[in-house]
Amino acid sequence: MELKSHIKTTFFLAYPVMLSQLGQVAVGVADSMMVGRLGALPLAAASLGNSIFFVIMMFGIGISMGITPLVSIADGKHKTKRISRLFKHGLWINLTTGLLLTVVVMGLSQGIHFLNQPLEVVEEAIPYLWIITASLIPLMVFQTFKQLAEGLSQTRQAMYITIFSNLVNVFLNWVLIWGHFGFPALGLNGAGWATLISRILMMILMGAYVLRSSRYKPYHIRLSLPSLSFPMVARILKIGVPTGFQFIFEVSAFSAAAIMMGWIGVNALAGHQIALNLASISYMMATGLSTAGMIRVSNQIGKGNFQGMREAGMAVFGMVLAFMFTCAVIFFTFRFYLPTLYIDDPEVIALSASLLIIAGFFQLSDGVQVVGLGVLRGLEDVKVPTLVTLMAYWVLGLPLGYLLAFPLGWNEKGIWIGLLIGLTITAVMLFYRFHSLSKKKINEQPLVQKL
Repeated sequence: MELKSHIKTTFFLAYPVMLSQLGQVAVGVADSMMVGRLGALPLAAASLGNSIFFVIMMFGIGISMGITPLVSIADGKHKTKRISRLFKHGLWINLTTGLLLTVVVMGLSQGIHFLNQPLEVVEEAIPYLWIITASLIPLMVFQTFKQLAEGLSQTRQAMYITIFSNLVNVFLNWVLIWGHFGFPALGLNGAGWATLISRILMMILMGAYVLRSSRYKPYHIRLSLPSLSFPMVARILKIGVPTGFQFIFEVSAFSAAAIMMGWIGVNALAGHQIALNLASISYMMATGLSTAGMIRVSNQIGKGNFQGMREAGMAVFGMVLAFMFTCAVIFFTFRFYLPTLYIDDPEVIALSASLLIIAGFFQLSDGVQVVGLGVLRGLEDVKVPTLVTLMAYWVLGLPLGYLLAFPLGWNEKGIWIGLLIGLTITAVMLFYRFHSLSKKKINEQPLVQKL
C-alpha cells in the first residue's frame, strides 16, 4: 500500500477518534475555564481534584483499551462470534474495574490532607472529587461500547456522541456553577455535577446506538452475563492492565507535578493547571492518532500483512510529528493569550505563559511517545513499553524536576523541564522498539508461511 493511501486511511480512522478523545479532556477544560472565572482558589481546587481523578480515570480507560486490538485482529480474520465474546467479557471487566476504581478514589480522597496542600484548596477539592468520581462507572460502560466500535474501524459514532455530551456539559456548567433557571449557584461543585450528568448521557447514547444499530447485528451484541472464559479474560487484561499502568505512569507524573506546584503556592498550581489543560488538548488529540495506529497495525496483523503493518505504523509517526509541530507553534505564538481564556489574574497568566514555552518544546516528544505506545499495543507488545514509561517519568523525569525546582531554585519551570526530559527519552525508546519489532516480524513471516 502506498504511503498516501496509508495516510488517507489512517486520517479517516483517526480524526473522529481525535475529536472523541478531545471530548474526554474537554470536560475538564470546560470546567477549568468556567471555574477559573470564580477565582484562583476554586481553580486550584479543581486542579487538585482533577489531578487525582484523572490518574484513576486514565487507568480505567487503559483497561478498556485491551478490547480494541483483539477485536481488530478478529475483524481482520472475520471471526464475528469471537468479537461478540470479546465485548461481553470486556463489559464485565470494565464494570468491575469502574466499581473498584470508585472505591480507590474515595479512599484516596481521605488522604488529600497529607499532601501538604493549602487547607482552603483541600476543603473545596474533596466534595468536587467525590462528585466526579461517581462518573467512573458510566464512563467505563461508555468505553466498552466505544472500544468495540473502534476495533471494528467505526469511529465516528463516539465522536458525535462525545461532542453532543460536551455541549450539554458546558450548558450545565453555566446553569449549575452560577445558578440559572432557578437552580442554586453551586460553584465548583456545579461543574462536578455537570460532568457526572454528561457522562451518564454518553453511556446511554453510545449503548443505545450499538445495541440497536443494524451495523452491529452480525456480532449479536447483548447485555448478558457470559460464561466466563478465563483465557479470554486473561488475554484482555494482558493488554489492558499494562496499558492502564502506562497511562498511570505518565498522567500521575503530571499529577505529582501538580502536588509539587502546590508546595510553591496557589498561583503556581493555578498556572500549572492552565498550561497542563492546554497541553492535554494536543495530547488527547494525539491519542486519537495513537488509537488509529493501533487499529491499523492490529488489523493488518489479522490479515497477515506484516509489511503493511510496518508501513501503517510509520505513517502514523509522520502524521503525529506534523500535527504536534503545529501545536507547538500555536503554544509559542499565543502563550500570553491562551491563559486569558481561563483567568484574568496577571501573575497566573505570566506564569502559565512561561510554562507554555516548555510545553511547546515537548509537543513532538509527547506525540511520538503516545503513538509509539499505540502501535506497539497493536502488536500486543505492552510489558516493555510499560517499563519504559515507569523509568522515564518516575526514575528520571520527576526526580530531576524536583532537583531543578527546589534545590536549584528553578521553581515551576524546573518541574516541567524534568517532565520534558522524561517525555523525550520515552519517545526515542518507543520509536526504536516499533522499528525493530516490525522489521523482525517481516523477516520472520516467510519462515512462518513455510511452517
